[in-house]
Amino acid sequence: MTALSLIGFGEAGQAFALGAQWRAAARAFDIKTDAAETRAAKQADYRHAGVRGVEGIAAALDEATLVLSLVTADAALTVAATASVHLAPGALFCDMNSIAPQTKCAAADRITAAGGRYLDVAVMAPVYPAQMAVALLVSGPHAGEGAAALAEIGFTNVRVVGEAVGRASTIKMLRSVMYKGMESLTAECLIACARAGVTDEVLASFGDDWATGADYRLDRLMVHGLRRAAEMGEAAKTLEGLGVAPLMTRGTATRQAEIGALGLNPPPESLHAKLKRLSA
Repeated sequence: MTALSLIGFGEAGQAFALGAQWRAAARAFDIKTDAAETRAAKQADYRHAGVRGVEGIAAALDEATLVLSLVTADAALTVAATASVHLAPGALFCDMNSIAPQTKCAAADRITAAGGRYLDVAVMAPVYPAQMAVALLVSGPHAGEGAAALAEIGFTNVRVVGEAVGRASTIKMLRSVMYKGMESLTAECLIACARAGVTDEVLASFGDDWATGADYRLDRLMVHGLRRAAEMGEAAKTLEGLGVAPLMTRGTATRQAEIGALGLNPPPESLHAKLKRLSA
């Protein structure tokens, strides 16, 4: 099997490792093992997935032929720069992070200069429940080879969208403008509704199934708000690169960060319980 390494072992890394049952065939490193307060929990994540947890990026990348970078948006470029020092010649580096095309191009320059093959990979939906069936878009000069390698390790929904680094990430970022914007707009609307005492009336005006969707969007905000705020900063950069002022997207990032910083993880179970916490 491909010598596989994962840099970052959060929700996505764990979802993929468990879904594909890579177990000891995969090595993983997550920066949370560097901090005393999070080390034990992250090592438990390695054990639960059965992967080989290692100390540091150098150990993770030793002789790896395929690397999945699955870190937060604000760490993606730093990880690419660090990985470039330790990457085996010809290794495929799959940058699966939610970052702007400009950031991916900068990361690609580092990997390519070191002799690696860079892949711009966009994860187009939440990794649960899809896991290995999650939609992946791949672009870059080595996209064909990269798509084949991703299929080899178990991904079943991979599509090549072009030969230019940044094309896959552009699609992802512009989609996030809408989807992550809806999360923040939902929170803003319903927090105000809760304070005004009109939540049920407003929800009813949207339609029968809207409350379920709203509950899910608030869940994502509470659990992943800080990570999503960093992603929306990258979305804003994408818009600016296209000459579009990111007026709404900057607000989305602010709302995501505000709710994520509350530390409501796990979130309250019901929509009304969530709103009670958020509108206090």
